[in-house]
Amino acid sequence: MPQAGRTLPRPAPAGPPPRPRGEAAPAGRIAIVSASIGAGHDGAAAELAHRLTADGFTVDRHDLLDLLPARFGRAVQEGYHRLLVRAPWAYQRIYAGTERAGGGGPVARALLRTAESRLLNALAPGTGAVVSTYPGASRVLGNLRRSGRLAVPVLTYLTDFSVHPLWVADGVDVHLAAHAVPASQARAAGALDVRVSGPVADPRFWPCDRRERLRARARLGLPPHSPLALLVAGSWGVGPVRQVAREVRDCGAAVPVVVCGRNETLAAQLRADGIEHVYGWVDDMPGLMHAADVLVQNAGGLTSLEAFAAGLPVASYRCIPGHGLTNAAALAEAGAAVWIEDPADLKAALNDLIDGPLGPERRAAGLALFARPADEGPAAEIARVHRSGLRPLPARPVVHRRRASRRLAATALAACTVWACAVGTAVATSYGEPGLARAIGHGLDLDDFARHQGPHAEGHHS
Repeated sequence: MPQAGRTLPRPAPAGPPPRPRGEAAPAGRIAIVSASIGAGHDGAAAELAHRLTADGFTVDRHDLLDLLPARFGRAVQEGYHRLLVRAPWAYQRIYAGTERAGGGGPVARALLRTAESRLLNALAPGTGAVVSTYPGASRVLGNLRRSGRLAVPVLTYLTDFSVHPLWVADGVDVHLAAHAVPASQARAAGALDVRVSGPVADPRFWPCDRRERLRARARLGLPPHSPLALLVAGSWGVGPVRQVAREVRDCGAAVPVVVCGRNETLAAQLRADGIEHVYGWVDDMPGLMHAADVLVQNAGGLTSLEAFAAGLPVASYRCIPGHGLTNAAALAEAGAAVWIEDPADLKAALNDLIDGPLGPERRAAGLALFARPADEGPAAEIARVHRSGLRPLPARPVVHRRRASRRLAATALAACTVWACAVGTAVATSYGEPGLARAIGHGLDLDDFARHQGPHAEGHHS
């Protein structure tokens, strides 16, 4: 699930550094398994690792994509990118189909099984707990835990506000949620031990006053007194960003400041459109958030949490399909962000967030997410589970699901690609379109595929 326009490197697993004589022994060893799909999953993993390390733990980080055989992880990462950029309607259909079906199918499960032994062998001796920040990793770890091959507790840290059923893996001991809304969704999907522990964000994201805002604007060369809307579209710059930037500019509510991530083509297009403040890959996202008056986002992942921590009101607008839409709905339900569903409401909503009463209300709701004491946050919950050790897994209730239709069960290959890349799932259902699987798997032209297949109305998302 791509996030804000910067990412964190994926460090190779490493052993503990030498401990000077007289230094206290580490509190224990914890492994975190993520996936380099955009920046959100890795960003959450990095911040959890930072906090756990500060608490005295030795932390190892692993990337699930590196544990798939024959570099398959990199291939499907590119496949998902192409799917989301060139055929978003197809991704929407697959996401919605797997949501209705409540999980994935046999092909994706087989793919996940190929990573089990590799992941088990990658865990360092003495690892006392394993944390997943990626749905596919949760599936692998849950299988290992349920089968008895992994004899330490497994936790899933839910990085999104909406919880696709594929986030909830049988065998995971504890699910950590940022808010009661995703916690409720996780329970509805079958998670048994769900704890609301609040979100994590880099400490550089903090609320600033007017003086600091002016300093940030001066440092970045931004207008000192105009209202600024920060537009962020993930590390890949996906979605109708160009359209949104023009709409924000033309409605007159704010000056758009756009972060394009690694999408250099998009940046060039925006400059050609006369959008003055355009950034590619940036390292100073905290500074941009301090300079802005409102964040306009389309995915609802880590970037939104960082904005909440920075005291920046958030609007979801023209969201990307799948998790972008469900995150927008969940953030709105939680009262943390505004979901602008009608373009006719854009100007009024931005004005209300920048100068009206809605801005302070949403700012307070966002900051409240981070108001928990440190001993109640995600790192503290992970440490508690680590200390408590292994507990017997409770028997999950039998969930009787309606059998999927023949059409829903027909396309394991296409959905398997989406599993590994976006939902991070065990997706193995879609809609009988083997041409899509070939286009993704072999790098064919998805634009040509889309022209031949069409949006199929039901899942079309512009």
